[in-house]
Amino acid sequence: MILIYLASFILSLAFLWLWRTKKNTNKLPPGPKGLPILGSLLKLGPNPHRDLHKLSQQYGPIMHLRLGLVPTIVVSSPQAAELFLKTHDLVFASRPPTEASKYISWEQRNLSFGEYGSYWRNMRKMCTLELLSHTKTNSFRPMREQELDLLIKFLREKSNDGTKVDLSAKISSLAADMSCRMVLGKKYADKDLDEKGFKAVMQEGMHLAATPNLGDYIPYIGQLDLQGLSKRMKAIGKIFDDFFEKIIDEHIQFGNRDDKTKDFVDVMLEFVGTEESEYRIERPNIKAIMLDMLAGSMDTSATAIEWAISELLKNPNVMKKLQKELEIVIGLKRKVNESDLNKLEYLDMVIKESLRLHPVAPLLIPHQSIEDCTVEDFFIPKKSRIIVNAWSIMRDPKAWPDPNNFYPERFEGSNVDVRGHDFQLLPFGSGRRGCPGLQLGLTVIRLVVAQLVHCFDWKLLDNMLPSDLDMTEEFGLTMPRANHLMAIPIYRLCSDGD
Repeated sequence: MILIYLASFILSLAFLWLWRTKKNTNKLPPGPKGLPILGSLLKLGPNPHRDLHKLSQQYGPIMHLRLGLVPTIVVSSPQAAELFLKTHDLVFASRPPTEASKYISWEQRNLSFGEYGSYWRNMRKMCTLELLSHTKTNSFRPMREQELDLLIKFLREKSNDGTKVDLSAKISSLAADMSCRMVLGKKYADKDLDEKGFKAVMQEGMHLAATPNLGDYIPYIGQLDLQGLSKRMKAIGKIFDDFFEKIIDEHIQFGNRDDKTKDFVDVMLEFVGTEESEYRIERPNIKAIMLDMLAGSMDTSATAIEWAISELLKNPNVMKKLQKELEIVIGLKRKVNESDLNKLEYLDMVIKESLRLHPVAPLLIPHQSIEDCTVEDFFIPKKSRIIVNAWSIMRDPKAWPDPNNFYPERFEGSNVDVRGHDFQLLPFGSGRRGCPGLQLGLTVIRLVVAQLVHCFDWKLLDNMLPSDLDMTEEFGLTMPRANHLMAIPIYRLCSDGD
């Protein structure tokens, strides 16, 4: 009897698939045909950005494929990205509902996964004006420099001992401490979130959000949770929910603070239950935005810094050139200040090149079409999922000569920037769904990289050659190194450079 029900279920899905494929006679972009029901899901392995890149080389920069029952468009060139993120930006400004956004983002109440509409527009406006304004982020400058000084002090002690440092872990802790102080008002110990540790839980959440989930693509089998992803998402969501409930309670108990000591949670609490404000929010909204702010300022920054230092270690000639610029602009008698960053042109080139080769979010976050649309001669159905393969775009040989080579000098005399206006360089996305915290993120990345390079020479372990440094990546919503970066610091400033 069970086999009869199962066979009937599979036949029903097959008929539904045939009906959908025959229903649309418009010209879709080229792409693989795929299997009944599953579509092209089996073509995606542990590194979907690389798999989609290979497919796009066969089918073109605007490619159609089915992931389960979901029509999906993959964008893989700067010209195609401009069409989707600028020319038709409004049509593709929404986000698809997913299991991850349901369980980890409080039913899409955050900015990253929120559906396009009045709620999302108001939340973005609030975050931009109240949380990410130049004045607000500037007010945290002393805190950022203070936290970075603590790391430099620790590394200097290790330098005196000549011992190795898990640089990935230290960068991660620094980013977490900075983020917690900005968003939550104070630092939290790694185990305050969960016994797994703050970074581990955050990374698992990022990984789950990016893992292709059968339940998202074949809704009829979603409740079966065949991959066990929903169960894990619920567990991670519960950890975040309990932690943020405690944070909100602490802020309410502490009471009102003056403008100088207010953090992001204080600002959001001012809008709870206010009828006159367009930003009317409740606890679930605050928790969703808190997670957004933490993930956006912590995991992404740490990943970008980690890759930049990795490339500098792998390319000692670039490291020496950057250190030379720092010596000329800063000198060897003091550390780098945020006010110095605009004078460091080669540093800017290094960061751009690292973000190009190692985009923090290789597939950005998927978009969804609000209505039917024609792009060039191709029909894009309503509710299609749009995947912008930033990793592929930023290694496009038509846009980047010798694209797999780390060569910061390619930006010399170039106006190409990372702010979303140049579609060959999209580490932060573009258009309405571009990253609202871009300026804060860039500031943290540039400051930390500059300080680590200025204060220390770095030696790889066991006389490893720079060319042998492992650069394996781990795919997720963000893409960190698969293995931690280990190195020995050698302090290089004069003794009064404290």
